[in-house]
Amino acid sequence: MRFSTRFRRGLQFSFIVLAVLGLMGAGDEPARFNDLGHKLMCACGCSQILLECNHVGCSYSDRMRAELMTSLDRGDNDDLALQGFVQKYGPTVLAAPTKAGFDRVAWIMPYAALLIGIGLVSFIVRAWKKRPLLLPADAPAPVHGAELEHFRAQAQKETQE
Repeated sequence: MRFSTRFRRGLQFSFIVLAVLGLMGAGDEPARFNDLGHKLMCACGCSQILLECNHVGCSYSDRMRAELMTSLDRGDNDDLALQGFVQKYGPTVLAAPTKAGFDRVAWIMPYAALLIGIGLVSFIVRAWKKRPLLLPADAPAPVHGAELEHFRAQAQKETQE
């Protein structure tokens, strides 16, 4: 029983596609560990990213790194691994707030504060530009209209002579 060349090529192509899909992500453990480790904060209170905690003898960072590696070895996906840390250490273990629920406020507030600040500054500048100029009590009164034209004509006459 001989298979046709077209059938054989199709079988080879499907085998290659399955092999690529099956092996996709294999060998990415260090990259996933690095990516997830930079999404977590060390729980020792140093306010540093987990993989960048540089306290000598920090018991939290070593333990948390081991937990992260165990989670990845178990085959947990990224969300499940992060959720495990949130359940154990609380939401402050995440380096950035999630983009769901009340945490959206943490993403929106900096932009809202910037826009409110720009609006407030422009309002204050306009108000300062429109306010009347305050002169000291002993300063001469400003000259307007016909009296101003009289003084201009007099100055021009005196400078031409």
